[in-house]
Amino acid sequence: MPVQTILFDLDGTFLEFDMVQELFPHYLRALTEWMSPYVPPERFVSALHAGTEAITHNDGRQTNAEAFAAAFFARVEQPRELLEPAFEAFYREAFPALQHLARPRPAARRIVERAFALGYEVVIATNPYFPASATLERLRWAAIADFPYRHITTYENSRAVKPAPRYYYDILELLGREPAEALMVGDEAMDMAAGTLGCLTYLVESPATSAEAFNPPPTFQGDLEALEEVLVQLRAQ
Repeated sequence: MPVQTILFDLDGTFLEFDMVQELFPHYLRALTEWMSPYVPPERFVSALHAGTEAITHNDGRQTNAEAFAAAFFARVEQPRELLEPAFEAFYREAFPALQHLARPRPAARRIVERAFALGYEVVIATNPYFPASATLERLRWAAIADFPYRHITTYENSRAVKPAPRYYYDILELLGREPAEALMVGDEAMDMAAGTLGCLTYLVESPATSAEAFNPPPTFQGDLEALEEVLVQLRAQ
């Protein structure tokens, strides 16, 4: 079955940074400070951790945003109506200042342009722990925010996270695609997990790429430059 859809991971694949070691500590510090007028830092960090865990273990009965809210707001002792505008203001005003931590891969924009030029349906399949505003901001950091993507996964529109099969299944169901019609491009085992559904996969090595054995192994492996040839070959089938 010919590949019709390309699913692109974002962090580590198009943006060169380590989410755990680089971006997240700065993000957590900035967000905690921003929210400190409303919630004491220790309580806020604990509630944020609970909300993140709720997303990780979401069983699909609610969106990731709803799972986060149920866990987070039960612990902060502040009304949701007060804190949600503060979160929105943070992502609008403070989150963009973290751009210096991320380095766009030089080939990122060219690869996305090539995928569209070849007629593929293109999806940004980033792990949906962040709201849409933060996801779109990171796309701007990678200089690829201005494309007409078919879908971008965010915590508002997703009900699972990588590597859960449900995450990939939900995307394919939304698009009306069979797994064999999709190629997942990413830099971690959680991206290659799309192969368990029958998707083709392409591993782009990054600092976050583990030496662990992939199960299933990636269909293709190489840098972003080599991906262009694979996209051309798949389109010719």
